[in-house]
Amino acid sequence: MRFVDLIEKKRNGKELSKQEIDFWIKAYVAGKIPDYQVSALLMAIYFKGMSIKETANLTLAMVDSGQRLDLSQLAGIKVDKHSTGGVGDKVTLVLIPLIASLGIPVAKMSGRGLGHTGGTIDKLESIDGLQVELSIEQFIQQVQEIGLSVVGQSNDLAPADKLLYALRDVTATVESIPLIASSIMSKKIAAGSDAILLDVTVGSGAFMKDLTNARTLAEMMVQLGRNVGRKTIAVLTDMNEPLGLAIGNRLEVLEAVDVLKNKGDVGLTEFILDLAELMIQLAGEEVSRALLRDNLANGQAYQKLVDLVTRQGGSEASLIRPAKIHQTIEIKAKSEGFITKLDALELGKAAMLLGAGRKTKDDLIDYEVGIVLAKKVGDFVKIDDVLLTLYVNQDTAAEVYQLINQAITIGKIQKQAQSIIEVIGL
Repeated sequence: MRFVDLIEKKRNGKELSKQEIDFWIKAYVAGKIPDYQVSALLMAIYFKGMSIKETANLTLAMVDSGQRLDLSQLAGIKVDKHSTGGVGDKVTLVLIPLIASLGIPVAKMSGRGLGHTGGTIDKLESIDGLQVELSIEQFIQQVQEIGLSVVGQSNDLAPADKLLYALRDVTATVESIPLIASSIMSKKIAAGSDAILLDVTVGSGAFMKDLTNARTLAEMMVQLGRNVGRKTIAVLTDMNEPLGLAIGNRLEVLEAVDVLKNKGDVGLTEFILDLAELMIQLAGEEVSRALLRDNLANGQAYQKLVDLVTRQGGSEASLIRPAKIHQTIEIKAKSEGFITKLDALELGKAAMLLGAGRKTKDDLIDYEVGIVLAKKVGDFVKIDDVLLTLYVNQDTAAEVYQLINQAITIGKIQKQAQSIIEVIGL
């Protein structure tokens, strides 16, 4: 089989067979196909697309390129959760302890942030002493003993995806929906859970800007999950404004603690309760929303986060310590009216320039810095009301202020933000 024939076949809009896709992935991981040829195939896929059958075969080929995690020794239905990313997304830090507080085990592998989007592992690493690298055996044992673990993505899971993503990133082929779907689902399937909740963010601060494309991606991933026997639900969620109030790693940890102590942003709390109900449904359990609220009020959910932190090398003191920053700068309203826009992309970029994010995968980040919003879309403000506060450890570039000015719009008509737009797969 010649790889150039696969390139030509896809260039001409034809469907690749399972045998051809298996050959591609196995040979590429083995170093037998050069990057320039795989780049040509990726670009052909970008323009010609892939059928659901092709995408399913690609997903499974990437799963089989590495290790499959066996979670069968954990009791009950294991549920995984994945977000396509956004600004201020600290959901995992609240949702996983909340679910674990109900006695439902959660074994989750998470990723790092890049660009204006934050990663769960970066947030966890802002907790002094906490280890995000565990062996598979330690990972499973921890879930058995305390009911939850959140660690960095294992390099042994879907190594083909790591190679392909690096190539897509430098060949302008990241935005292909079949390639996105197979990338996400190969890791989720290899991670071994029985059911998967997918949070597909859409809007200015999300990877998917358009609702139609986001829906297409969500539907494809749900079908891929179900094709291999995983119960799968996707939610389309709004990412036109940041999630919650905090943007930045340590600041988001502190906001997560507030929610788990039942004193966080109401909108964020209700959103996480919505997701918790879906995860519980996927786990085959019946738990009332009232019980979820009780576990926030009585400290059981917060204690699960403390258990995770202390088991992975941190302490409660390191979990709740304030951000170590040099200066805070308040940004105030220059006019009166309702907040009609808090552009997540612009605010995410501003936080990145402060040091909270990476422009490239190798950049170092400042875990302490970021932005805390004082107002959300729909809130009324007067002149000189504080809109947000910058937490900084270096001179603030003029571009940061430009981004913030572009991000915030104050108008005369009150707009209501929404969190969950649509649920797919129920």
